[in-house]
Amino acid sequence: MLHTTLACLLASLATAQDKSRIAPDMADVPYGPHPRNVLDFWKAKAGEPAPLVVYIHGGGFKGGDKKSLSAAALKGYLDAGFAVAALNYRLTDTAPAPAAYLDCGRAIQFLRSKAKEWNIDPELVASTGGSAGAGTSMWLAFHDDLADPKSDDPVARQSTRLTCVAVSNGQSSYSPLFAEKIGLPRPNFDRHEFFLPFYGIKKEEIDTPKAYKLYEEMAPITYLTKDDPPAHLTYGFADEACTATSNLGLVVHHPRFGIALKERMDALGIECVVQYKGSKGDPITPLEFIKKHIERARASRAR
Repeated sequence: MLHTTLACLLASLATAQDKSRIAPDMADVPYGPHPRNVLDFWKAKAGEPAPLVVYIHGGGFKGGDKKSLSAAALKGYLDAGFAVAALNYRLTDTAPAPAAYLDCGRAIQFLRSKAKEWNIDPELVASTGGSAGAGTSMWLAFHDDLADPKSDDPVARQSTRLTCVAVSNGQSSYSPLFAEKIGLPRPNFDRHEFFLPFYGIKKEEIDTPKAYKLYEEMAPITYLTKDDPPAHLTYGFADEACTATSNLGLVVHHPRFGIALKERMDALGIECVVQYKGSKGDPITPLEFIKKHIERARASRAR
């Protein structure tokens, strides 16, 4: 009975969210060949080409939808003069990583290819999202540009680089080995239902060279270099100790993934803000962070 009541409540909230959200100017626009390669787009309330905020949904790479972009966040970005895009991407029932990463990279390239038509400033692009959407945003932010200047496809020639990211409950790595190093004892990620489908491996392959290679390749932190964009990470949990039987929600969304990333970014001289339950310092919202770095990039370009 409790589960039924909760399901009804969540359904009601989702319906209310849909009704309160501003309708996109363009819905389910294809950016690639797969049925989930679609995006929604909201034009900016601006005369000049506008910065773009890209929303990548969460769901453990097994589920989720672009409609999870909150009405309040959407309104905030639009009121700030940004254009907004929300993406769907292939899930692991179709293809393991890096399919989701590459789809979202393709979506960003597609959006840049529409810059003139849709009044977007292609040099000012931020990404946001939670959990899987956060990890995907960071992977794209830190990875080398996926653009192929020699491609016959004009979309593929566009850049995937980002101005900044502002994400929630994000993983700087999906490696159980990395999680163990930052104080999350095993089994950790390997207990979660997203894990094996994400990597496309079997349980008996978890501790093999094949898996270790994938852990490195799919970890955003692997690609971090001094020329990468700033990051803002928020977490709904405190920095508390974990055991091998701790709640999986805490384990896979632990603030230590952000703290470890901040240590690396601080050493490289890149701004990284990490906020979590019980953390100190003056809070800054994701919108404020994005506005700050969009303005910095705009000012730097004007020099």
